[in-house]
Amino acid sequence: MNHARQIGDRISDKSSRPDERIVSEWMGPEVFQHWVELRSWIEASYPGLFAPDWIYGGKKRGWSLRYKKTKAFCTLLPAYRLLSVLVVLGRAEREKFEARRYSWTPQLVKLYDETRAYPDGKWLTVPILSEDDMHEVTELMSMKRPTLASG
Repeated sequence: MNHARQIGDRISDKSSRPDERIVSEWMGPEVFQHWVELRSWIEASYPGLFAPDWIYGGKKRGWSLRYKKTKAFCTLLPAYRLLSVLVVLGRAEREKFEARRYSWTPQLVKLYDETRAYPDGKWLTVPILSEDDMHEVTELMSMKRPTLASG
């Protein structure tokens, strides 16, 4: 039985890895533009460092695109009409976040404060709803791993 799609529903068809066309159709043009910009920023800022890897997290979590070298860098979470980015902040990154606490937007600080801390860090899932959100996520990523190129 097919249910009506809701904003935030994940791509959950396990039979085939999503391609750019599927991601674009699922997200819609405005959100897909953030997807393209973010992927381009990662490639320009960390040239050749990451080989993005599609991972399937089950029916509920669906497909996500993970960027990882030895440690996880970030995971892009394509959803119906929504893009979120998962960034895990370990102890060092949390200290850096706290040192800059008042330079982040109130929405990000609230998300940070409400996110449970696990032994390996805080798993922040940040929705990208605007250019400001995009900028803040790239700042988080740069804080986690300094960029290799100006981007």
